[in-house]
Amino acid sequence: MVQPASKPKKLAYKVTNWREYNESLVNRGDITLWFDEAVIDAWDHENGQKKVGRPFSYSNVAVETLLTIRELFRLPYRQTEGFGRALAVLMGAEVAIPDYTSLQKRAAKLAVSINVRQAKGPIDVVVDSTGLKVYGEGEWKVKKHGVGKRRTWRKVHLAVDPTSHTIVAQIVTGANTHDGDAAKPLLKQVEAEVQTFYGDGAYDQWKVRDYLQSESIHQVIPPRKNAKIKQHGNTSAEPLERDECLRQIRRDGKKAWKESIGYHRRSLAETAMFRLKTNFGDRLKNRTLPNQATEVALRCKLLNVFVTLGMPLFVWS
Repeated sequence: MVQPASKPKKLAYKVTNWREYNESLVNRGDITLWFDEAVIDAWDHENGQKKVGRPFSYSNVAVETLLTIRELFRLPYRQTEGFGRALAVLMGAEVAIPDYTSLQKRAAKLAVSINVRQAKGPIDVVVDSTGLKVYGEGEWKVKKHGVGKRRTWRKVHLAVDPTSHTIVAQIVTGANTHDGDAAKPLLKQVEAEVQTFYGDGAYDQWKVRDYLQSESIHQVIPPRKNAKIKQHGNTSAEPLERDECLRQIRRDGKKAWKESIGYHRRSLAETAMFRLKTNFGDRLKNRTLPNQATEVALRCKLLNVFVTLGMPLFVWS
């Protein structure tokens, strides 16, 4: 009697620093981490520059702190104002809390820096995009009756450092923006020197590759199925990375090329997208693009703080 083939054992992983990682998860909700003495000292606006109209009462630090708490606990603007008032009373901080309309107006023009850890030396970046819903019908109605006209999305483009797992650049665009059009603006945001660019086939465009070559950035991008070699025969020009990639794929196969080039690192961008949606949901609360851009930037900054607090270390078993 022929014995049925046994199923291969599914790999599992075991976290080796659970005590430290568990403490970092607890600290994410520690309100004193986000609303500390340094924030209170910088609460009032200095008004160093002249402006038309009434001078600001609250500094950018104060506004960003309240908006950060709003994203951390997924609060509407009005509840953020109430939360801030109660927090000031509990901490004995003699500061005035901006009303919800001020928070909404200041959020549209707030410049948020997502970098919380400076990189030493050149870095690699993995780039990808995902969609976040702004407003529209629920998933059940879409499945039952199809997509309606009021279903609207924004596209979030991220650049992630695969070594530190931090997000080094982010932009928010309309749903119709191609991934290749976002590559250059993303790279211009990165403060460190970029050594290697990892992207999927959507970034296989000559405008993207030409820009990467002009900046001396190594390209790890799979060519399209119908890709052809651009430079043939003897030429004095520097060989194109895309042509060399195509030659290797034709010689060894695409799977072997991915293994030799380390293409699997690109999955870390998808991991960052998963963390973004797991921690903050798959929709945006704001309705206007400037406020949505600030909302996404604050979420990315929060994720970077989470990474600095602690990451799980694991071994496969």
